[in-house]
Amino acid sequence: MRPSARIPSVLAGFVLAVGGALLAVPPVGAAAPTSVQQCEQYVVQHGKQVTDGVGQACYEGQIGNQTSCAASLQAIGYSADIASGACRAAH
Repeated sequence: MRPSARIPSVLAGFVLAVGGALLAVPPVGAAAPTSVQQCEQYVVQHGKQVTDGVGQACYEGQIGNQTSCAASLQAIGYSADIASGACRAAH
């Protein structure tokens, strides 16, 4: 194969590989708002108000830090049952 024909072939292969990889990766922020909202809705359904601390704790639960999520909710006055349920809803 001539060098002049090899370069476009390599570039075409590279473009196809990168394009396929981009299509296979799910959007990064797609689940975040829904999970945090589900956590906050769980808190509201159990008769509690949502504050800034709840939003931060729910975000911690959404990223997988369940222990910190529950501890944060308990620190601002929620029971252990509500805290663990809300954190499960966030994940």
